[in-house]
Amino acid sequence: MHQRKSKIILIYFFLLIIIASINNNNLNNLKFDQIKNVEILGLDKKENNILLTKIQNLKLGNIFSLNSNEIEKLIESNSLVERYKVFKKYPNKIEIKIQKTEFLAKINDDGKIFIIGSNGKLTPDKLKYNDLPFIFGKPDIIEFLKFKKVIDESKFSFQQIDDLYFFPSKRWDLKLKNNILLKLPNRLNLETINNVYNFLENYNGKNFNIVDARLENQIILHE
Repeated sequence: MHQRKSKIILIYFFLLIIIASINNNNLNNLKFDQIKNVEILGLDKKENNILLTKIQNLKLGNIFSLNSNEIEKLIESNSLVERYKVFKKYPNKIEIKIQKTEFLAKINDDGKIFIIGSNGKLTPDKLKYNDLPFIFGKPDIIEFLKFKKVIDESKFSFQQIDDLYFFPSKRWDLKLKNNILLKLPNRLNLETINNVYNFLENYNGKNFNIVDARLENQIILHE
């Protein structure tokens, strides 16, 4: 009985090998269509076309042998891209959905003006985004994004800011669109920035254009 079972198992084993070999030969002989259509959604028309041309210049092959890493590297090198997803649409189409980065501020880098995106990347300011605040100084982009997060969590709106001044001590000054200059402490926290906001909302004294909050628990006004 045991020998009979062993023979049956061997027969099934050889059958599986034969079937697998036949299937592999058939798969090798199959010819899949080359990728004929790449669609990009999320960027402006011109930006879509630029990225599309770069992707089409890759050797895409067919959808089953597609190397997604090459496409992903190309997309991630684009400073306008915040997030993205690549979808394979069988039999021969790729669809790429992109979330465009949010433009936050402008900065001078080696004599050229760039826009800082919410993805932390710099984009040349070719379209002259004059409505964005300008950063004076040379902060690391990460430093700026951390600072903006504090502002966003505070009672202030980032849209109230006209210019930002960064100092080597990692301290920030803010010039608001109403021409008031806020001098902020080195270790800025949510409580401090909200205290400044509440003060500005409730103060009914003489005119001023500088609010100095660099000293702890003090706000000094200057004309």
